[in-house]
Amino acid sequence: MTAAPASGTAAPASGTAAPASGTAAPASGAAVPASGAAVLASGAAAPASGAAVPASGTAAPASGAAAPASGTAAPASGAAAPASGTLTPGTAPAATAPAGPAPVVLAVIPARGGSKGVPAKNLAPVAGVPLVGRAVRACLGARPVTHVVVSTDDPAIAAAARAAGAEAVHRPAAIAGDTATSEAAVLHAMDAFEATHGRAADVVLLVQCTSPFLTSAEVAETAGRILSGAADTAFTAAPSHGFLWRETAEGAEGVNHDRAHRPRRQDREPEYLETGAVYAMAAPGFRTHRHRFFGRTALVATDPARVLEIDDPHDLARAKALAPLLDAPATPGLADVDAVVLDFDGTQTDDRVHLDAEGREFVSAHRGDGLGIAALRRAGLPVLILSTEQNAVVAARARKLRIPVLHGIDRKDRALKEWCEAEGIDPQRVLYAGNDVNDLPCFHLVGWPVAVSSAHDSVRAAARAVTVTPGGAGAVREIAAWLLGPELDAPARATAARTTPARTTTEP
Repeated sequence: MTAAPASGTAAPASGTAAPASGTAAPASGAAVPASGAAVLASGAAAPASGAAVPASGTAAPASGAAAPASGTAAPASGAAAPASGTLTPGTAPAATAPAGPAPVVLAVIPARGGSKGVPAKNLAPVAGVPLVGRAVRACLGARPVTHVVVSTDDPAIAAAARAAGAEAVHRPAAIAGDTATSEAAVLHAMDAFEATHGRAADVVLLVQCTSPFLTSAEVAETAGRILSGAADTAFTAAPSHGFLWRETAEGAEGVNHDRAHRPRRQDREPEYLETGAVYAMAAPGFRTHRHRFFGRTALVATDPARVLEIDDPHDLARAKALAPLLDAPATPGLADVDAVVLDFDGTQTDDRVHLDAEGREFVSAHRGDGLGIAALRRAGLPVLILSTEQNAVVAARARKLRIPVLHGIDRKDRALKEWCEAEGIDPQRVLYAGNDVNDLPCFHLVGWPVAVSSAHDSVRAAARAVTVTPGGAGAVREIAAWLLGPELDAPARATAARTTPARTTTEP
């Protein structure tokens, strides 16, 4: 095999000329050129998604010389091919073989249901998304990945995996216990994938959903080390300049340093801590060795600030607190949402209540919120107010906005679920906006839990998106702008807008 540019794109037409004598037979073990991705020996372009993975690394021509950085094939004499792509007089064009199928890059996410340290850990939400769902999203967003499979023995985890866009493979009890290895789960998932799809994977990834801040870029880069032929195995690791120590019978002893010599940080080469987030392996080699490390191993350096592995409740609490800082801002668009449900106090108000001498309550609402709700209705989105408080003020506001209200609700999540069933709306397509802990059960039910910026810390940590604007100051107007654009002028949906009249419902 000769080499193509690192981007994995097709080699330019200027480089497909070959010497009259034909292309040299490849020699195994030759060095991989800097450009990385492999193309067919005839000089045909590699598929855009990445090149085929050779079993023992990318082969170079028999001469042992690396192919030119441009990815073009050099004539036998060693002279460069003409830049224009025209053939040198007296040479003949090489026969171009059809490009083979794109390599299959299979991401396997092991997710057992029997976690001891954190019950139902893999379903625990961080920023409103279950840990297994976050891992699936990171894999789906990585360009080289072609298939994502979650290996689990838990039906709830399987359902969450499918909802996030992955396939689910049932893991037998024999490899689902506390002593089962991740490698066993990956090998079983590879067998199941091959039986279902009729094709073996070329590269397999082991992705842990207990690393909540794994990015698609890290997944892509780790897979890319194998696709390029640069390595047989690869993993993510965080650089460290720390001084490590161990306890011995004679006292503390330096592990990675001489305690009598304290070099400055800038004078030390970094060491790397395995993050446990993602591993990539050439699939044939993994089947042979049955272990995640074999052959040449490459590491992919990651940001130490994003490294967190969830093993106990304290780790999970840290992840929820860090999510608003580390997650890329994500807000939904109109195509992501079929309905908007709004808490009232603290979301459409500033959470304060004014009382007169006779005990009558007064609250302040923002006119921008009314403008946003009217625009949502024009766009054909059902809007509902859902409030724990049974208050005439809530009902009056709903009448003015001409939207339905459910208030005096003890179990908001149950009321929301029943409303979705009555309206024929999938809860995963609902945006729910709230501010306090009584909104959290609804957050766990819907696909787009949104916290206003003035919400309590635990609510912001559980949200998938957080407004910039506080409750009662135009937060609903901001949400409407996410869905409809800053001018609130997105066209109405193709289906007719619902014309449900404003109604008031209370629980006894």
